[in-house]
Order: sequence, then structure tokens, then C-alpha cells
Amino acid sequence: MPFYGGEELATVYDEALDEGFGLIASNIAEPNIMMGLMEGADRMDSDLLLQMSGGACRFAGDGDAVAGLKAMGNYIETIAERYDIGVFLNMDHQTDLEFIEQQIELDIPSSIMIDASHEPFDENVATSREVVEMVEAADSDVLIEAELGQIKGVEDEIEAEEAFYTDPEQAVEFVDKTGADLLAISVGTQHGVAKGKDLELRPDLAQDIRQALRDHGLDTPLVLHGSSGVQPDQLQEMLKHGICKVNKDTRYQYEYTRTAYDLYSEDPNAIVPPEGVEDARDTFFNETEWSPNKDVFDPRVVGRDIRERIADVHAGLTEVSGSAGQSLFK
Repeated sequence: MPFYGGEELATVYDEALDEGFGLIASNIAEPNIMMGLMEGADRMDSDLLLQMSGGACRFAGDGDAVAGLKAMGNYIETIAERYDIGVFLNMDHQTDLEFIEQQIELDIPSSIMIDASHEPFDENVATSREVVEMVEAADSDVLIEAELGQIKGVEDEIEAEEAFYTDPEQAVEFVDKTGADLLAISVGTQHGVAKGKDLELRPDLAQDIRQALRDHGLDTPLVLHGSSGVQPDQLQEMLKHGICKVNKDTRYQYEYTRTAYDLYSEDPNAIVPPEGVEDARDTFFNETEWSPNKDVFDPRVVGRDIRERIADVHAGLTEVSGSAGQSLFK
């Protein structure tokens, strides 16, 4: 079935809050990871939240972010029709208001994350509120996620050298003033490659934020960014406190490259000439006795391996996050 909009996604988050599970929000920039994620989610009967950053859109569109969003949006919708789960698309870490306005006009994403967390509080509120008002003016059902507090690391060219924990009472003020549908909080995770044992995670802070919001009548789903190094027990502890969306990107990037590396490392002579043979790739080895093995170098070979590995990884993550068996769209 085609992927859904914000209204349907909101029902998934409501269910996640009630049942105590989270959606793994999985970043993509090209089709192999996307198709692997769909296979893994379908296998586990879990609804699927895909994500694209501005950089991923530019990559998919050969430098044109709008073209990339259109191309991947069509690709996602076409492939999603093969599966009996809900498939959604979130735009991750958006900072370009003009591009955000185009996304709303195109009505492709289910949700958009406006990231003004690097700005002072009042400016963050103003920018986040402006995006919410864009959605309201367009009479769109796109959900808006905003972030309060900074997460250390680099995400889509946005770099933060320090982490700033989210203050619970400030979180209440932020959600109240912006009208954001979801709130990304900073509780000690880190973008990029990180070891879970080295992360100073604060599940107690997530609990305090959740409680402060509820005390003010705000049942806002919380979001955990920078979770690639978070271990299963750490993640499950966070899910007890209103975390309904958990971002994964770096893990899939590593699995993509590691899968390709493992395949080509098994028989390097299928790809690269052995010692003593001229590397005559420009003439495609017409004058050498050695030739590369198409059964190995055909991109479809490694592409299938990548899809299978991504499917296995995502299937495991749905079990950890509790979304396995929870699809609302079977």
C-alpha cells in the first residue's frame, strides 16, 4: 500500500505512547537501504518510518534536493504498494525554510523535523513556530518535529561539539509556544559513531520531561536522535519514558559498506588484477589473460546482499524497540 501522511502517522504515535514502543526512524539516501528496510519491517509486522535529510535529497537528485525528494518519494510509494504495512517518510534535520515550504507544497513527507536547536531558545521557538504555521496555512496534515537541546556530533553537515541537555520546564514552554507535534530531546546520545558504554545517557531526564509535559496536559511523543551507539538495554529503558521515535542512520551506512567490503574481500582477484597483471581497466583487460568476474562485480550482486543485511538489522531493531507485531495497517 502507498505510504501514508501525517494523520495516519499520528495514530501510530498514539498507539506507541499507549503501548510503550517506538518506531525506528531509518535514514535513506538511495534505494538499496530503503528496500532492505521495507523487507525487514514487513517481516516483523512493524510499520516503517523512513527518513531523508537535505543532504540525502541532494544526493538522490544529483545536487537538486527537490528533484531528489520527488524521485525518492515516487520510489518509496511504488515499492511500498507491495507490502501490507504502513510506510511513512520524515524529513530529517531540516534547516532551509524555503525547502521546507516546497516539501509541504509537494505533500510528499508524512512529517518534517525543523532543526533550529543550534539557535538561542527564543529563535528556536520562532523558527519552529513558523514551520508549524506553514503547515496550518497549507491545511496540511504533515506532522512537525522540533528539537530542544543539542546533541553532540555531526548530522548532515550540522556539527555540535557540546551536548546541552533538555530542561523539562523549558520543554513544556517550547511545545506550548511552537505547537510542535513531536519533541526531539537531548538526553546524552551522540550523532555518528559512538560506543553505548561511553554515552552519558539520562533516562531519568527523559522521564522528567515526559512527566512535565503531561502535568501541563501535553501528551507529546518524544524523539531520540543519535541512537546508533545506544545498546538494546539502554534503548529499552528510554522507551519507558515517552520515546516514540528513535533515529538510526550511521548504523545503516556502516552495514552498507561493511557488506560490500565483506563480499569483495572474499575474492579480491575477482575484482582487481593479481600481482603481475597489468591493471588495464581503460581497455577492459582486452589484452590480458585475466578478466574480472561479472558474477561478483555486477552491482546487483552486492545490492542484494546489502538489502538482505539491512533487512536483518532492521528486523532486530523492531524487536528491541517493541514495534514488531504492532503494525496498524495489516
